[in-house]
Amino acid sequence: MSEKKVPGKLAHAKGTQKSAKSTTKKVAARPGKDKPTLLAGGNPQIAKGDGDAPVQTYIAAMPGWKRDVGRRLDAIILRTVPGVCKAVKWNTPFYGIEGQGWFLGFHCITKYVKVAFFRGTSLRPVPPVESKQKNVRYFHIHEKDQFDEAQFAAWVNQASQLPGERM
Repeated sequence: MSEKKVPGKLAHAKGTQKSAKSTTKKVAARPGKDKPTLLAGGNPQIAKGDGDAPVQTYIAAMPGWKRDVGRRLDAIILRTVPGVCKAVKWNTPFYGIEGQGWFLGFHCITKYVKVAFFRGTSLRPVPPVESKQKNVRYFHIHEKDQFDEAQFAAWVNQASQLPGERM
């Protein structure tokens, strides 16, 4: 299976060199480590990368029960949106449609996994957690939650059909 182009891949905007250098330093400071560093809240620090491999590296590095949640999310997204594009940016797996941008990302918080729907206010029903960003809505998954996979798949399906974010 050939690797698809990444949605929303843009040239670096002016002023991003500093953050790119600091990311490089963090990654360079970790040579030889077998496991990624866990940042605040247990979020794995993973080098930026396009495709399935960095996303699977991120999921494998998710601590404890969160790893199983990451696997479930990835499987549901892949089953719902065959051919979905994947990447890791800013220590977060992103999912998108080629040429349309990113529609979803998730990452670890201390007590839950936070799923961000970038056009979440357009989904029906609207995901439950508000954001400071106008269009974004969140879905939080806690350790003991038995979340409704059918509802999550419906959100993923809807989100994948909306214009995505270019990052």
